[in-house]
Amino acid sequence: MKAIDTNVLVRFLVNDDPVQTGKVYKLFKKAEDDKTKLFIPITVFIETLWVLESLYKTPRSVILDYFKELLLLPILEYENLSSVQKFVHKASETNFGLADLIIGYTSLECGCEKVLTFDKKAVKSEFFELLK
Repeated sequence: MKAIDTNVLVRFLVNDDPVQTGKVYKLFKKAEDDKTKLFIPITVFIETLWVLESLYKTPRSVILDYFKELLLLPILEYENLSSVQKFVHKASETNFGLADLIIGYTSLECGCEKVLTFDKKAVKSEFFELLK
């Protein structure tokens, strides 16, 4: 199995470079034809959230729609799939930062009680605790 990097995932989602997007579509089609999977590390998932929000100014609802659709693709395998599924399911019910939410879900799935932070906005979530 091969993993994909953030820039590959972003090209697929935003289709802003026809040449690179075409290569991603070919890669995905080949994986589908060969019945193989492509791996998405949690760091790529988080970085993709950040790129879409910060650089592309993609609305939250669109980002969540992207990830709901990605979860339906049988060729993709996720690190911490359970965290990603919870994130996609719950993110539309809250205003917390998307990256903070996936960090929180992933940390809990890995057995952590809380994520220590200096972020006063993040501590309003059940996942975070202010480091004093």
